[in-house]
Amino acid sequence: MMKLLLGLCAILFLSLPAEANSIRIKDLVEFDGVRGNDLVGYGLVVGLNGTGDGIRNAPFTEDIMANILERLGVNVTGEQFRPKNVAAVFVTASLPPFSRAGSKIDITVSAIGDAKSLLGGTLVMTPMNAADGQIYAVAQGTVIAGGVSAEGDGASVVQGVPTAGAIPSGARVEREIEFDFTQLQSIRLALRTADFTTAERIETAINTNYGRVVSRMLDSGTVLLDIKATNAISPAHAIGEIENLPVRPERKARVVVDQRSGTIVMGADVRISRVAVSQGNLTLRIQEQPLVVQPNPFSNAQPIIVPRTGAAIEEEPGIGLAEVDEGTNLSEVIAGLNALGVSPRDMIDILKSIKAAGALHAEFVVR
Repeated sequence: MMKLLLGLCAILFLSLPAEANSIRIKDLVEFDGVRGNDLVGYGLVVGLNGTGDGIRNAPFTEDIMANILERLGVNVTGEQFRPKNVAAVFVTASLPPFSRAGSKIDITVSAIGDAKSLLGGTLVMTPMNAADGQIYAVAQGTVIAGGVSAEGDGASVVQGVPTAGAIPSGARVEREIEFDFTQLQSIRLALRTADFTTAERIETAINTNYGRVVSRMLDSGTVLLDIKATNAISPAHAIGEIENLPVRPERKARVVVDQRSGTIVMGADVRISRVAVSQGNLTLRIQEQPLVVQPNPFSNAQPIIVPRTGAAIEEEPGIGLAEVDEGTNLSEVIAGLNALGVSPRDMIDILKSIKAAGALHAEFVVR
């Protein structure tokens, strides 16, 4: 064991249990053909309280506003618009699988000009296109902004992101995705985290449920399900029969660190080989204090600057040489470093060095 006293952790530490609970297959895989589609549209938000786009800086807002008024029968040719209560926006959404005409979906609205806030605005009817260029939904509604802003003559304050918001159920599906799910003869189960052991356990769980071979592992990320072999009425019935089967997933040993927040997250399978650790902070301080020497009165001499430099080296107390025995759990090392008051930044550097020394047996991810 590491020869350090253990204490309270000074950083966020999450450790998964050694024996992970069984997870449903539906939470581990994506089913082939069961997927959403991204939609995007370009529209106009109106009704803003003077926080919209400046037409001079966002001329495209004037163009779309003129187009909308023309479609409504208002002739604005040659007119000059200078409103401050409109803003051009991008509207994005995800069309869920098997969405039917008439159903509603949530949308996100984001300003693309110099609008200061979308608070209280209303999105005018906006068609939403998919990657094939076809219109699949139409969006409209009141924007719920994600923040608030206020300003005066000499100061302003902003909380959150007032230039982006959402409209729950703000778009209505107008066109359905043409996909005949009932004609599938087989379905591929794509693992969200590819792993040979997990894929083999999914295959075994499905075959055990039916009492015969109906699925086959193709690789670490794919399991093929034969619909005919299941004798199910339809592919939908086959998925309904297997998606709730419990499987215990396997995972790689991994350490994830976030340098910005000093967060360290690790799994229980992380191990450290025998290694010695020594850490300390060395600070070099150099300070210039030049001295100006003035000449005698009534002389033609110029002032002379005499350099004065102060230099010092300070070594802050760190941890001395500490030895980690074979097979020590990384959580014990982290707890020991916390007990000695090692900062999260220094702790991340120590973990990097242990990984570079080949003693940390885990995937090391730095964000």
